[in-house]
Amino acid sequence: MSWNRLTANRRDFLRAVAAVTTAAGGLAASAQQPPPTRVRATSGDPIEPDWEERLTVTVGPAKADLAGSDHRVLQAAVDYVAGLGGGTVKILPGTFRLRNAVYLRSKVRILGSGDETILVKEPSITTKLAADSDWYDQEVTLTDARGFALGDGVCLRTRNPHHGGTDIAKRTLVARSGSRFKLDRALRENFWLKGDTTVSTLFPLFSGDQIADVTIESLALDGNRPRNDNLDGNYAGCIFLQDCNRITIRKVTARNYNGDGMSWQICHDVLVENCHSHDHAGLGLHPGSGSQRSVVRGNHLSRDSIGIFFCWGVKFGLAEGNTIEDCRCGISLGHRDTDNTVRKNVIRRSGQAGVLFRAEAGKDFAAHRNRIEANRIEDSGPDDGAAVDVQGPTEEVTIADNDLVETRGPAKRVAIRLGPQTRDIHLADNRIRGFATAIADLRRHG
Repeated sequence: MSWNRLTANRRDFLRAVAAVTTAAGGLAASAQQPPPTRVRATSGDPIEPDWEERLTVTVGPAKADLAGSDHRVLQAAVDYVAGLGGGTVKILPGTFRLRNAVYLRSKVRILGSGDETILVKEPSITTKLAADSDWYDQEVTLTDARGFALGDGVCLRTRNPHHGGTDIAKRTLVARSGSRFKLDRALRENFWLKGDTTVSTLFPLFSGDQIADVTIESLALDGNRPRNDNLDGNYAGCIFLQDCNRITIRKVTARNYNGDGMSWQICHDVLVENCHSHDHAGLGLHPGSGSQRSVVRGNHLSRDSIGIFFCWGVKFGLAEGNTIEDCRCGISLGHRDTDNTVRKNVIRRSGQAGVLFRAEAGKDFAAHRNRIEANRIEDSGPDDGAAVDVQGPTEEVTIADNDLVETRGPAKRVAIRLGPQTRDIHLADNRIRGFATAIADLRRHG
């Protein structure tokens, strides 16, 4: 996140604290409390002066503060800057080859040199376990340790012996004796031979866990998809964030990951703007479970499974001014994704639908109170498909002022399809051209 935005957040915080204090009748003089001017850096006080300059450390193959071209030098720079209270890691032009994620830390800005800064994931290798590891263990034994090295990021996957689902753990190899490797922390799940457990060198390129006030900008991330196994977007991507706040991703190219491009789970106030996320096996942008107030603006998303996928309980978000092309689905909303706005996007050549409201399992799980407005949706879906497809018991949705255009011939194509369980769908001022059916309202027959 930019320092200007941090300053704005600080001011908002101060106003909010003052308002709450006054409303609660806290300090006797709270109503007359003066605003904090001429602020000084004070021990333990999170409110700081608006510093004109903060620490910057350069990283590059040569002629940098820290010289190198792999994940280790990038991680060293991040940790150094974070340890001094925050600042910028400036990545110089060059190609950096990663055998593990770069683990982000709070108050650190990652600033590349545009498309000349390229972070590439090394090819993955996979083997099976040679011995059981229990949930409290902090080591694994591999059947074939060739190609695995200390410092590697790995992903363990197993079939849970109780419910048959898949358990996944991401760890780092930190010590070894032959084919036995110590992990950076305990497994916390059982990884047994009978679960057909595998260990793969799979990881996000940038990973953030319980951090805040971070910016990533002006660089390229390459997932090296043809030479890597698939890892689900709930665990990885070119960028993967879990339980984070106030993250900015700007002018980043994310490409060719065998999973998602950018995924954030239970993260709040995430801004992704002017990025290009393309050619992923999974989702271009994945505002994940429980994420509040995501803003996705001005991005180009192409040849992904889904351009923007609103996951579970994604609320109060904005998708605006994006161009989404040649994805199976342009934008998808579903499980308790409520009160979001999708506007002024251009969505072209979606294989299934331009905008899809997923059916979900009942009214309590549907995507209510969303607005689809002022978008242009062109040539979406198969011969019997729909540009906007509202499925399941979805309610209180507004679809207004959109240009819905079909140039391939009408066939059995529908501009807007309303499923039989939908309710209170408001349609207004949509311009529809080239479809066999403008509005297919299945509620009349449901």
